Amino acid sequence: MMFNGYNEELVQSIKAWLREDVGSGDVTTQMTIPVGHESKGIIHAKEDGVICGIPIAELVFEIVDPTLSFTALVEEGQAVTKGTVIIEVEGSTHAILTGERLALNLMQRLSGVASRTASFVQVLDGLPTRLVDTRKTTPGHRMLEKYAVRVGGGFNHRFGLYDAVMIKDNHIKGAGGIRQAVGRARKNIPHTMSIEVETENLEQVEEALAAGADIIMLDNMSNEMMKQAVARIKAKAPHVKTEASGNVSLETVRGIAETGVDVISVGRLTYSFSSLDISLDLNAKKEGSSS
Repeated sequence: MMFNGYNEELVQSIKAWLREDVGSGDVTTQMTIPVGHESKGIIHAKEDGVICGIPIAELVFEIVDPTLSFTALVEEGQAVTKGTVIIEVEGSTHAILTGERLALNLMQRLSGVASRTASFVQVLDGLPTRLVDTRKTTPGHRMLEKYAVRVGGGFNHRFGLYDAVMIKDNHIKGAGGIRQAVGRARKNIPHTMSIEVETENLEQVEEALAAGADIIMLDNMSNEMMKQAVARIKAKAPHVKTEASGNVSLETVRGIAETGVDVISVGRLTYSFSSLDISLDLNAKKEGSSS
């Protein structure tokens, strides 16, 4: 397996998803196609996009039937045009059709995320700003969707609530202020963990700087306000990273990057993408036993 996130948890998830779809058996295939019948399945793109999820599809078919032959004809992360053949899978027709839907569902969604990400990355071409995702992922699919963001040329923000401190408006309200929130966090976290503070205006930016934040998020600010915020932060604490967030679109992302922010986080990479249309067709059919 070439998928960097491959682990036992993924295997168990795929088995659970297969149980959800297949249940006690694929009755249509069992009733219509003889046992031992073999075919070649051709998986192809029905629209232009960036392909993601080839190793996942391979794992699906491997779990369904390890004797299937799986051949990828394009590379993970490759941009393809409509009609491109992505994968050939050959062997038991029963196994191919049983695994088809899950393999395609995963590839379509992951390719959609990767394609969406790639479109943002293309707009940012030539600028040093890093494009990152958020926690706005499909429950149970975060690892895969964040993987797809990387395949599309983006980067990952924190994976969950456990691996970084991000102090947002409600934390600030609950703690009694930015200074209090940062102070309590700094006192209790390990020295290797960073603290990010969400700010909505220049006054909060100054508070976050004074409190010793490592990263300052500029949330839903105008480009002019962001320019001012970045200038203040770089003048007073050049080591502090800046992140822009909120209502970022393909039309606005380059202008936001040109304010000088280090990072732009975009939730719609993983929550408002369109699945890439990918299909499987059987051909090169070979008759097997019909017992």
